[in-house]
Amino acid sequence: TGVASMITCSIEGDVLNMGYVLARESLSSSFKLQNDSSLPIKFWVKLESLSSSRVEARQQLPKFLDSSAQRTEVVGTQNHNGQSVFSVTPVEGLMFPGKAQDFTVTFSPDHESLYFSDQLQVVLFEKKISHQILLRGAAREHMMFVEGGDPLDVPVETEISALDPEHREEAEEPKPILVTLDCVQFDSDTPAPPATRELQVGCIRTTQPSAKKPDHPLMVSALLQVRGDVKETYKIIFVARVVTGP
Repeated sequence: TGVASMITCSIEGDVLNMGYVLARESLSSSFKLQNDSSLPIKFWVKLESLSSSRVEARQQLPKFLDSSAQRTEVVGTQNHNGQSVFSVTPVEGLMFPGKAQDFTVTFSPDHESLYFSDQLQVVLFEKKISHQILLRGAAREHMMFVEGGDPLDVPVETEISALDPEHREEAEEPKPILVTLDCVQFDSDTPAPPATRELQVGCIRTTQPSAKKPDHPLMVSALLQVRGDVKETYKIIFVARVVTGP
């Protein structure tokens, strides 16, 4: 642990959130490792999704089929095309004393999902794990999207390819958002407060001032209020205008 403890990482909290990107596009972000020791250090960078233990784990029952299990895997949704959704360069090298090594992580999802994740490990001397960084990212089929409704999916997805025309047409269709409003009236003499839910409308930028920064979309909240004993179903259409700055 002596030399390994002298390697510092520029990522706070050991989590690199790549933010949002359009499906089938790519986004890159960078971080640094600083060698504060007096020795040159050989390093390797590995992804958990490519490890041999990951192959064994894929033979087990998916977590979403076991209602009593909670998801704890660091490897989340992966690409349908067989290529890694996350990649990193360089994968090995030599960190010189007192110098910093730059790394670039690229996020390249091939379909829409909010659950892309992987774990990056920095290995020293071929066996000592110096840092473990959780990689996260989300992809959307369209620039504009709405979040904040009741979950209608599961965090563990199947391996069925979404690249065939049938699934692509399904992805193009607008997806419904379920919003459940609950209101409890404790005093019949006092008017019941309105039931409220907050939804977020986001917009993904496809061109960035810097390709090294994660793309976090512009978010606009839309507050939904319903008063009284309402049992009807409403269709709400969100209209947003994207204005570029100077």
